[in-house]
Amino acid sequence: MEPDSETTAPDGDARHAEKMRKKQAAQAKIMANKTREQGLLIVHTGKGKTSAALGMVIRAIGHGMKVGVVQFVKGAMQTGEKAVFDAFPDNVEFKPMGEGFTWDTQDRARDVVAALAAWNEVKRMIADPAYHMVLADEMNIALRYGYLPLDEVVATLTTRPEMKHVIVTGRNAPEALIEAADLVTEMTMVKHPFRSGVKAQKGIEF
Repeated sequence: MEPDSETTAPDGDARHAEKMRKKQAAQAKIMANKTREQGLLIVHTGKGKTSAALGMVIRAIGHGMKVGVVQFVKGAMQTGEKAVFDAFPDNVEFKPMGEGFTWDTQDRARDVVAALAAWNEVKRMIADPAYHMVLADEMNIALRYGYLPLDEVVATLTTRPEMKHVIVTGRNAPEALIEAADLVTEMTMVKHPFRSGVKAQKGIEF
């Protein structure tokens, strides 16, 4: 790699400092009109979406907020995150309501009942002012397979209380949900050890 002429030149430090001052001034100008607060509808889709969402839950705990977590699919699994959340019972209500992946149950009627029960919990938490944030984990899967009424879901999420944060995760987020959301992140997997025969491991995938 060739040396950076900006930093290796005799006056490189001074030019760098001036460049950073200009960036600082530009950033301050951008932030000056960002004064409004509101609850956000956040969608995480793609690989790693649940881990990212649970990281936001931990951040909320650090601010003393109360969070409701409803898992639509992974109820049959024990995760490291649940063990952490169990240590903060006043801040997190963790409800694993799924029975596993849809290809495991192989029973659509049963999956629909489980999805509707989970959705009812999400609605309850959204309506309850005690919760600052609600995570509907893997709800996009239930929407994709038609287990939940999309119109009702979008209407409920878009008419939530003004300061309520709601996070929805799962692959293949429906376009209507993406359109309604304030923040959408699609995570793209570049490389994964699973493809090389490495199984899911504690502390990494769960």
